[in-house]
Amino acid sequence: MKRIALYTGSFDPFTNGHLDVLRQGLGIADEVIVAIGIHPGKAPMFSFEERKDLVYACVDAACGEDSKRVKVVAFDNLAVEAARGQNTSFMLRGLRNTTDFDYEMQMAGMNGEMAPEVGTVFVPASPGTGHITGTLVRQIAKMGGDVSAFVPPAVENALKEKLGG
Repeated sequence: MKRIALYTGSFDPFTNGHLDVLRQGLGIADEVIVAIGIHPGKAPMFSFEERKDLVYACVDAACGEDSKRVKVVAFDNLAVEAARGQNTSFMLRGLRNTTDFDYEMQMAGMNGEMAPEVGTVFVPASPGTGHITGTLVRQIAKMGGDVSAFVPPAVENALKEKLGG
């Protein structure tokens, strides 16, 4: 049976932390589906198409042949419903700290009640990525700061282009 992981998030922008979790997911799954959440009430910095293209560009640059095992989709419902809809084996979640752990354990419990056939696999942040958040990257970039340590080069370039820097 093919092991398919669903990795959900806003990925606005796609960071080195996201790439770290995705790479770890490729080590345990046959395929990783990156599911970008689309919420009508939110105004992301990057459109879905831009985020999708950036994920593919980053994965192609970082993962070589393994990039063929990554697919990017949009979802606008509950993550657990997206997992069901994609016929995934499990949801892939990254843990940066104990706050993430507490929140993700609650989510895994709720998701387990709603869809017991879809498990959750947690992977710890690798050293050097646990402090990275998309929110902080956006704030730093908007204020003209250097985000090169936090995002892949394709995202750094896209941020500069988007923000006129």
